[in-house]
Amino acid sequence: MSNLTQIIDRVVLEMVVRIRFGKGPKVQRKRGKNRRAALAFASLLTPAAVMTAVLGIWRLAADLQWASNFAIRNGLFSHWQVWMVSAGLLQTGSHLLNRYGRAADRAA
Repeated sequence: MSNLTQIIDRVVLEMVVRIRFGKGPKVQRKRGKNRRAALAFASLLTPAAVMTAVLGIWRLAADLQWASNFAIRNGLFSHWQVWMVSAGLLQTGSHLLNRYGRAADRAA
């Protein structure tokens, strides 16, 4: 029985496993290779712009005493103008990234 165990140990220790991976996409050096990433990021910026605009509207309504007190009482982000400008910048960035990401569709 011990000879069988030694043979099994040798076979197991000398086993070589080869893993073959399929060929992936080639790395290309062309312009616009980040278009999918731009589209993904642009799709996240629009909801962020909406949430920022809602905070700006809440702050404005709190100033007019139409809503409860705003969560941020002091500092830069306690002004509704900052929130609205931020929402506009986020939406502009989303628009530009969408335009960049879909440029290949228009060219083809």
